Order: sequence, then C-alpha cells, then structure tokens
Amino acid sequence: MCVAYPLKVTEVNGRSAVGEAGGLKVGFDCGLCPGVKPGDYVLVHAGCAIEILDPGEARETLLLFDELKEALEDG
Repeated sequence: MCVAYPLKVTEVNGRSAVGEAGGLKVGFDCGLCPGVKPGDYVLVHAGCAIEILDPGEARETLLLFDELKEALEDG
C-alpha cells in the first residue's frame, strides 16, 4: 500500500523544498508542482510533491491521519 501525506511548505529552493506536519520537517522534490511556494500545502509521495492541495482539504486529511494514529495506539 502506498500513502501520500500532506505537508505545509516552509521553504522552497528551486526544485527542492521542505515541508512540515506534526512538528516533523521533511525534504522533498517539487519539480512536479511548479509554482509551489511557502505556505502552500502539497501532497507528498515517495519524496515528491505530486499535487498542490486546497488548505481546507489538507487540514481535514491531517485530522484524519491523527484520528487513525490515535485509534491504532488505543487498539
């Protein structure tokens, strides 16, 4: 199974970028998403941003991941 995860972009330097979610900073390639800028949310899979997300959709997805994590910890 493959999972893509939403990250909030904090830095962009050419094709390289850094994003953050849950206090974790992750580097990734943003060559597939031209025009990405700090503050955007992107969907990252296998070290590459594959889509720029609507901020509301990104936050909703992050909340679902948090709920899943809690359920797995309780279960």
